Amino acid sequence: MWTRGIRGATTIIEDKPAEVVAATRELLESLWRENNFEPEDISSILFTVTSDIRSAFPAEVARQMGWELVPLLCFQEIEVEGSIPLCIRVLITINTDKRQDEIRHVYLREAMQLRPDLVKRNQN
Repeated sequence: MWTRGIRGATTIIEDKPAEVVAATRELLESLWRENNFEPEDISSILFTVTSDIRSAFPAEVARQMGWELVPLLCFQEIEVEGSIPLCIRVLITINTDKRQDEIRHVYLREAMQLRPDLVKRNQN
């Protein structure tokens, strides 16, 4: 069994708690569905948000999904000129028998431009 990282990102239109929750839920559910893991397989989850997101913690969504025992942390993404605004990123670390090339990373909404290579790969 290996430890693998699963990456994903999404964006919101406006910094409102309901938008942060809905976008984070959509992202986590997509990652869960695409990679078929169980909550007990998760080692930890790290979330980052751009500095323009201050209304809610994305980690709260994981708790709402029943992942109560998973260690979670939220961070602020570094500010780089020209980066995508209102962006939520996640790194889920899981224990799995999957090879690295079997992991499916998910990028939604405006965040698809972060890794168009992975978006295209997942569409095939």
